[in-house]
Amino acid sequence: MTSIGGAEMVDWNLAVATATRLVRPGPEVSRDEARAVVAELRRHAKASEEHVRGFTRMGGDDLHDTPILVVDRPGWVRANVAGFRELLKPLLDKMQERRGSTPGGAVLGAVGGKVTGVELGMLLSFLSSRVLGQYETFAPATRELPAGENGGGRLLLVAPNIVHVERELDVQPHDFRLWVCLHEETHRTQFTAVPWLRDHLEGEIQSFLGETEVDPMTVLERVREAAQSLAGGRPEGEEGDDQRSIVEIVQTPAQREILGRLTAVMSLLEGHADFVMDGVGPAVVPSVAEIREKFQQRRARGASRLDLALRKLLGLDAKLRQYRDGERFVRAVVDEVGMDGFNRVWTSPNTLPTKTEIAKPADWVARVHRKAES
Repeated sequence: MTSIGGAEMVDWNLAVATATRLVRPGPEVSRDEARAVVAELRRHAKASEEHVRGFTRMGGDDLHDTPILVVDRPGWVRANVAGFRELLKPLLDKMQERRGSTPGGAVLGAVGGKVTGVELGMLLSFLSSRVLGQYETFAPATRELPAGENGGGRLLLVAPNIVHVERELDVQPHDFRLWVCLHEETHRTQFTAVPWLRDHLEGEIQSFLGETEVDPMTVLERVREAAQSLAGGRPEGEEGDDQRSIVEIVQTPAQREILGRLTAVMSLLEGHADFVMDGVGPAVVPSVAEIREKFQQRRARGASRLDLALRKLLGLDAKLRQYRDGERFVRAVVDEVGMDGFNRVWTSPNTLPTKTEIAKPADWVARVHRKAES
């Protein structure tokens, strides 16, 4: 627990309570319908294991160590707060030291922790209605939300959001649910089949956080900006194109370098998942072409001006680019050297693509393949 004088820098319990209170209700379904959706998602998630392994030619001994959980929106909030709390602890410890050395730091910690908890809860309530599924890489196990025993994560499928989107797109529900499971199962396969990937990613994130030199209040202010946007309370004239995302608080050359590597890895992981779901799709999802077309249109247009502003502030517009750029990279490499040739990307951190190589797949092929063959 990160605390100053007994007060946490972020009141995580208040964040969960706030998000749970503000979360939008899901689509209307009967109890029997809800049970049927949960059961079907579990079946599809299980079936996806074989589909993804066969297509990617990747396997992992720890696959069954990572549980599959079908959750509602409050369940997604609780899982993510637990993950954030674990991952951000080094940064919050650093912020604690700085605030503790200032006059009145303990009082500021008590008040600021609750304010930030409320505002974080507002953000999580917004996001909780938009995530269809998620592989939680850094998931601490709890009684309510189990995780892999040997450091593995957990796969979350957010049932009400999946039902909401399939209705909004007017697509075949059974096909859409399997299509979503294929994407999320690919992420589970990536981390279980590549033992070093989790530690590498965590190391990069912790290095980034360790380099943080911004004043704690600057970080908290970014959270407040996002929360004010969500509440429609941003001061007039502050919603221009120069609005920065939370992840763009980069002050040092070292952080810019690390962020470039993280962007490349996330583009690879997301693009690979999109490539796999579309590659497996035609064989097992009859309406995959219709689903992909409608889903891409939904991604592109966004929901509203507020939604677009929040996406930019939270860095979600960057995530959308990662899907697109990463998928193009994977497709180009597989076309050039085949699936086995692409899978050399998982050999070690040194064979991961750089940010430049994501945009120029031929450069990765030249570096990894031609160098190895010479």
